[in-house]
Amino acid sequence: MTQPYVMPLGAGLMQSEEGGAPSVLLVEAFYGGSHKQLIDLLQSHLIGCSAVTLPAKKWHWRARTAALTLSQTIPTCPSYRVLFCSSVLNLCELAALRPDLTRLKKVLYFHENQLVYPTRKDQERDFQYGYNQVLSCLVADVVVFNSAFNMNSFLSSISSFMKKIPDHRPRDLDQLIRPKCVVLYYPVQFPDVSSLLPKHKLLRQAAEPSHVDDIISPRPEASPSDPSSCDSAEKPLHIVWPHRWEHDKNPELFFSSLLKLKEKGLKFHLSVLGETFTDVPEVFSEARRQLDAHILHWGFLSDKSSFLSALCEADVVVSTAKHEFFGVAMLEAVHCGCFPLCPNALVYPEIFPAEYLYSTPEQLCKKLQRLCRRPDIARRHVVKVDTSSFSWDALKPRYQALLSDGP
Repeated sequence: MTQPYVMPLGAGLMQSEEGGAPSVLLVEAFYGGSHKQLIDLLQSHLIGCSAVTLPAKKWHWRARTAALTLSQTIPTCPSYRVLFCSSVLNLCELAALRPDLTRLKKVLYFHENQLVYPTRKDQERDFQYGYNQVLSCLVADVVVFNSAFNMNSFLSSISSFMKKIPDHRPRDLDQLIRPKCVVLYYPVQFPDVSSLLPKHKLLRQAAEPSHVDDIISPRPEASPSDPSSCDSAEKPLHIVWPHRWEHDKNPELFFSSLLKLKEKGLKFHLSVLGETFTDVPEVFSEARRQLDAHILHWGFLSDKSSFLSALCEADVVVSTAKHEFFGVAMLEAVHCGCFPLCPNALVYPEIFPAEYLYSTPEQLCKKLQRLCRRPDIARRHVVKVDTSSFSWDALKPRYQALLSDGP
């Protein structure tokens, strides 16, 4: 794919791959992480796309000011028919500043929503970010959410959110926005990891699914002829946490659960692989000191092959998130053969069957204890999540229809 050209104002401009007149304008005010992955995917796999982006720095300032910057950067192009952007951008401001873009079919994509995004204290919630997203929805022609949880939590929160306005509050905005809304899952590119999978994961792919109730009522120990019995007997359970090192992922709950396993003398290995940013919660440095003897990997693996290899080595992937609107990392780990444990909240019940969900910290700890004592259960289990339904191959036709200039 053509590399972004650094514009004088700091934006990146990528022309249509085919070199012809582009029909789809992809705009991303925060070109990093899953936002970048989606823009790159659409740019490289769909015909007629060009992209204008801003670097993934200082998210709050992007939300406040990107529309003005991009209004001066987006080229005038009569062949554009569709504008696609994420909800970081204030689409209302951009449309006002660039009247030539108002004629386009405007598609707004929500990776997350600011109405329910967790803050340490409610007083820290900046009203403007959520307000911008509501205004953007009113201007958009199609509003796309990456999960039903994302859509429903946003729409159901608009009324109470607007009550923060002292007077002259707008009414029934959710009713204006709802008819424009669709759910379209984030498209994940699942690579072929067969060369990275350990033997027991390769062997179980053809096996009949086992049931997670084994954790509560364990089956008899694997026989010596069982190909996974060697792993179960010799290797401690390998637990992986592949999430961002930030408070909304609730690392405190994760590490407190592992410390309880340690206190009980249970054997386990640990990989903490998430990406770090400027402010890393203090719990990480303390957890590294206390769990040092259990650690196999610590820190972000920027090389995708190394990251996938670490996931393939692991047995169990845990989420303790207080916020999750989709959860690419959990699906990637399941694709690599990991047994998932997720909160019974947020987006997780939409994607994972009830057997992989926990409702309390005590339930999480209990499930981890059982798996530490019987790692063969996780190693034999075939996870009942069809990751292929979230793949780009499966979702591509819907994205093509979304970015057509039809209704």
